[in-house]
Amino acid sequence: MSSPTIRVLALCLFHRAGCILVNEAHDPVKDQRFCRPLGGGIEFGETSARAVVREIKEELGAEITNLRLVGTLENIFTYLGQPGHEIVLVYDGEFANHRLYDQPFLSGSESDGSPFQAYWRDQSYFSANMPLYPHGLRELLQARSLFNHAA
Repeated sequence: MSSPTIRVLALCLFHRAGCILVNEAHDPVKDQRFCRPLGGGIEFGETSARAVVREIKEELGAEITNLRLVGTLENIFTYLGQPGHEIVLVYDGEFANHRLYDQPFLSGSESDGSPFQAYWRDQSYFSANMPLYPHGLRELLQARSLFNHAA
């Protein structure tokens, strides 16, 4: 049995007009739906910014520009009945193809090949019944005024 590890992730918001891009997922053990921005693990020797670019290219086939670090969060959680611990670098950025912002959702695929759809959501979408993860992200976005339409 391997010892638990702390994962280091980089996620991207793609903030625009008070909305962010999120993947909706489900934890069947808790029977809970939740949202999380797109991105993933940082590989050894890779910067967090480069990881975001790679992950979005792999997941959506899209190029991104103008990356800006918004903040860093520590996320301790349980998913699928297993404890998890993550350090999450949260970025905002822009799609090189601005037409992607006009789509109601973006289709992508996870690293295991399973398909997903990412949706544009504003802060009113998130609640106790549809939390935004990682923990603390909603508060970080509110503190940085990223849920404001003019931001």
